[in-house]
Amino acid sequence: MKNIFYLLLFVSQIFFAQTGFERGNDLYNKGKYDLAAKEYESVVAANKESVELYFNLGNCYYKLHQTAPAIYNYEKALVLNPSDKNVLNNIKFAQKQIIDEIKVVPKVGFAKLLRDFTGIYPFDTWAWITISFAFLFLSFFIGYYFSQTVLLKRIFFLGMFIILLLLLMSLSAAFFEKSHFDNEKPAIVFAESTELRSEPQKSSSVTFVLHEGTKVYVEETLGNWKKIQLTDGTEGWIEAKSIKEVK
Repeated sequence: MKNIFYLLLFVSQIFFAQTGFERGNDLYNKGKYDLAAKEYESVVAANKESVELYFNLGNCYYKLHQTAPAIYNYEKALVLNPSDKNVLNNIKFAQKQIIDEIKVVPKVGFAKLLRDFTGIYPFDTWAWITISFAFLFLSFFIGYYFSQTVLLKRIFFLGMFIILLLLLMSLSAAFFEKSHFDNEKPAIVFAESTELRSEPQKSSSVTFVLHEGTKVYVEETLGNWKKIQLTDGTEGWIEAKSIKEVK
């Protein structure tokens, strides 16, 4: 009886999420962006997520001129799919509404080359690529083992060597991207304006004033304070209630 109850509860949650998303789409198409946002938020509250859900929710807040929630939900969508062209395009429009103009310091040298390469795919995609290479390596090994001629054995052996190198590269990329994903903690400033301080206390000096919608990276938490880094490398302490972490 208990199993039937949990099954019905699970089915009802799925139905609720689907209908909430569909109601949100219908309201959005009618221009009722505030009501559509509430429907999408109800789906998020049911622990359901997708690129389309966060994208549509970001669009609602963008239409409502709420910069921080718009950018926050676009960033949530990019966590699920960093290469989604629609999200990347719309977040650029939302970022134009930000008051703060903070430069992005680009990485240089080997670190940039490594990040550019591994960043082509998210870590789970790299994992699937690694599995594919593993099966391909096994196929070449079988071909090598059962080959009757020296030429074929050489071809399969060379193929195994190349595939093994590619497998190790994709495996390393998967681990690197997973580490990057786990360690990087982006957040969006939700306060209309907030002060970046040199120390985690209100009596410390103010180094910068941040405004709604600015993206920061959380490095450390101490009580009600968070140490953050801006995209230009500037570091400081900010009240935790002023920002909302993306993941």
